[in-house]
Amino acid sequence: MLDAPREIYIFLAAFARIGTMLMMFPVFGEISVTPRVRLSIALAITMVLLPTVHDLYPPLPQNVAGLINVIFVEVFDAILLAGTVRLFTSALQVAGNLLGFQIGLSFAQSFDPTQGVQGALLGTFLSLTGVTLIVATDLHLLLLEGLHGSYKLFVPGVLPNLGDSSAYVLKIVGESFTLGVQMCTPFMVFGLVFYLGMGVLAKLMPQLQVFFIAMPANILLGLSFFMVLVGAMMSWYLAAFEQHVMPFAG
Repeated sequence: MLDAPREIYIFLAAFARIGTMLMMFPVFGEISVTPRVRLSIALAITMVLLPTVHDLYPPLPQNVAGLINVIFVEVFDAILLAGTVRLFTSALQVAGNLLGFQIGLSFAQSFDPTQGVQGALLGTFLSLTGVTLIVATDLHLLLLEGLHGSYKLFVPGVLPNLGDSSAYVLKIVGESFTLGVQMCTPFMVFGLVFYLGMGVLAKLMPQLQVFFIAMPANILLGLSFFMVLVGAMMSWYLAAFEQHVMPFAG
């Protein structure tokens, strides 16, 4: 016999986890995707996954406090997993900011729809390119697999260890920043060599207005260098993103 209250409780708990993860995932949680579309996708995926995760949920709580506790744990687990994926995408913004600083475009700002903040123009370009390539290479399917894989990592209704969770988040923040710096390393070397050359030129020809030559030359050479290396930079990012998301997919 169908137990309607238990079925409704399990659906709401599963929807809390899946909906929260989709709201925070790259691609699915972008500002350009309307809330109605995201809600529809979350409801559809919840209905598809519900039969496979139905038996993993604890019995129906006997009071409202128990029900709120289960929903809270599901939302917390979702934020922890999807939030780290979103944090990992900030590597592109870090790389773009460093790149803009090195080639003299740090003051060229634009709104980054992937992060929801004002950022360097090149950082916005890299972020949008990253989201586009995630879809083009079907890596977004790994994110969908991660919805089901999250039940293997976190048992429904059981709060994960807060110490381990904090350490994991800090690890992802460090890895994201490291990846962003590594992607921009060639341009940091370029900036060092370029400004060293400008300094030598200024010493050799004091009458030369080096500043008026350095700025346009730096931008021109930097953008040319960026045009050559952007493919390798994005390939490196996609490989790191896949490696990061793969454990979630189980």
